[in-house]
Amino acid sequence: MKYLMAGFLLACVALGSCTKNYDYDFSTQDGVNRYPIDWQASADSSTSFLINNYWNSNPGYFNKSNVDAAFNYWPQAHGLDVLLDAYSRTQDNKYKSYFDKWYTGVQQKNGNTFLNYFYDDMGWNALAILRAYDATSDDKFKTAANVIWTDIKTGWNANEGGGIAWNKGKLAYKNTPANGPACILAARLYERFKNPDDLDWAKKIYNWVKDSLYDANTGFVNDGINSNGDGQRDTWAFTYNQGLMIGAAVELYNITKDPAYLNDAENIADNTLSSSSLTTSDRLLHDEGEGDGGLFKGVFVRYFTQLILCPDLEESVKKRYIAFLKLNAETLWYQGTNKQLGLFGSYWKKMPGNSSDLTTEESGCMLMEAAALLSKKNLL
Repeated sequence: MKYLMAGFLLACVALGSCTKNYDYDFSTQDGVNRYPIDWQASADSSTSFLINNYWNSNPGYFNKSNVDAAFNYWPQAHGLDVLLDAYSRTQDNKYKSYFDKWYTGVQQKNGNTFLNYFYDDMGWNALAILRAYDATSDDKFKTAANVIWTDIKTGWNANEGGGIAWNKGKLAYKNTPANGPACILAARLYERFKNPDDLDWAKKIYNWVKDSLYDANTGFVNDGINSNGDGQRDTWAFTYNQGLMIGAAVELYNITKDPAYLNDAENIADNTLSSSSLTTSDRLLHDEGEGDGGLFKGVFVRYFTQLILCPDLEESVKKRYIAFLKLNAETLWYQGTNKQLGLFGSYWKKMPGNSSDLTTEESGCMLMEAAALLSKKNLL
């Protein structure tokens, strides 16, 4: 996955603005026409938006945007994830019918393989493919996930004390986007198949990120280290880094019941909700643009929702997190959705025009599916 423009990165460096303030005001914005939202129907509509505007049936993948049929590898995982969310929520086989088509089409467009130059991009796809195995019990998905996982592990090396490299041409550069998905994948493989080596990998990767990129005092997850060969941390603030380490911590907590993991997840979530580098003054996740950045909020939402669903999360904390997610979902549906065209905006308070990148659309879909999931569990 390629990074965003330098100007945007520089705007994200302001770690000094990260202050914890838990007296959140989640009141709705004035002047907006509000009506009761049926979250199940909204999620159904969102997934229909994704399929109707982005699905390319020949050979079976998601287009780069609603006006550009180009193929981009890493967002394919998140498109499949949305279909899996919808299928898990509804058990409607119309969503399931896309899984095999996706498997064939994405592999074909990626050079008849799921392997890739970028370790982070393989991690995203392996996670989605493993979920497809859960949904279908089809061994081809299990095999593909394990093939990718075997390749991802080759990215671990001693540079910077360990960690999975970002890509195969820059092995000394390590970052959260490569290690977060790998950690979650290793933990989920262990949960399903009980290979102790996978759990060892999950713990090893998690500990490296915690030691190298995580600030326990603030809950902030740095983006990477040694990108310029100088051993320095990249302090760029991105919502998906926060989400990834929340997800990794929740997975390891679910396996081990070690409260340190749950404490980490809460600390990272609280930093995200209180940091002006990650959240706006009116408590919305920041606009991180289109392109790669369009997906960042969706990744955060996915794993933040898993934290909300953790049964051991303190009730007052759970309610605060739900209120934050609800405000973001309501704002997107009321203000940031072009319902006529079926498009979401990158800023969840502003309706898009006639086009939207796949990445941006997927984040909106993930937020709607998260709200629908919480609603179905009577939490929203």
